[in-house]
Amino acid sequence: MLFHVKMTVNLPLDMNPERAAQLKADEKALAQRLQEQGKWRHLWRIAGLYANYSVFDVDSVQELHDLLMQLPLYPYMAIKVTAMCRHPSSIREDDC
Repeated sequence: MLFHVKMTVNLPLDMNPERAAQLKADEKALAQRLQEQGKWRHLWRIAGLYANYSVFDVDSVQELHDLLMQLPLYPYMAIKVTAMCRHPSSIREDDC
């Protein structure tokens, strides 16, 4: 199942800089691991925002929920999820 996910990060302005740096490093490590596993298929930064557009390829809504909940920055995110399905005009057979 494919999901388009917009994540906007809102770290508190008074957050300890070392804590923020550690959260970001942990987030990067997990994001890269999930990409290597094929779960986090695409990841794009949104210019001018601390936000991204991502495409997840997971087996269920529950799996997506569980992955998002384990993101280190999750408590500071506004997340919008949109389920996607293959367009009949797509030339990509793996878009399912």
